[in-house]
Amino acid sequence: MQKSPTVLVAPKNLPEPSNLMLDHAWFKRPTAVVAADLIGCYLCRRMEDGEIVRAMITETEAYLGIGDAGCHAFEGRHTPRTSVMYKEAGTIYVYLIYGLHYLLNIVTTEIGQPEAVLIRAVHIENEPIRTGAGPAKLTKYLHVDKRLNNHLLGETVGLWVENKVQDSVPVSVAKRVGIDYAGDAAHWLLRFYWTGHGSVSK
Repeated sequence: MQKSPTVLVAPKNLPEPSNLMLDHAWFKRPTAVVAADLIGCYLCRRMEDGEIVRAMITETEAYLGIGDAGCHAFEGRHTPRTSVMYKEAGTIYVYLIYGLHYLLNIVTTEIGQPEAVLIRAVHIENEPIRTGAGPAKLTKYLHVDKRLNNHLLGETVGLWVENKVQDSVPVSVAKRVGIDYAGDAAHWLLRFYWTGHGSVSK
């Protein structure tokens, strides 16, 4: 009989914000490494009433910039929307898809290299396991929209990431979702997720 995966819940009674907050330099690393390391970390959102929601990240995707046909900045595209991807690591990139849903990304690596990590799924304590099971679901719950775009993660803007409290997290890799148009890049193994976790989107 297969053993059920360990499910970690957000720690309670942490300082506000926690001393586990990751600095911007943490994101100034290879994008796929950041995407994998984010699994088990906490996406933290200060809501309008002052409550801080800590949502454990369980799924991400890496987008590798100019040479990645699945990336908005493929072949050096530099538009009003993608300009944020060329900014400092730790910058928030929020965009709208289908005119309906906001997706949350975090810029990585060096200034001028338009790479980012998409946050695909989170686990929110005391909510149904599928509440954050998808990039549009999590932004809706956490009230993430274009007002956060082009800001650096941190207490000031009310959105940051805190380090994981569990050293070993079971991470699987797979192809990214919804980029069949991207040729060979559609098959790159740049989707990272907590193995067997019920909040994973796919």
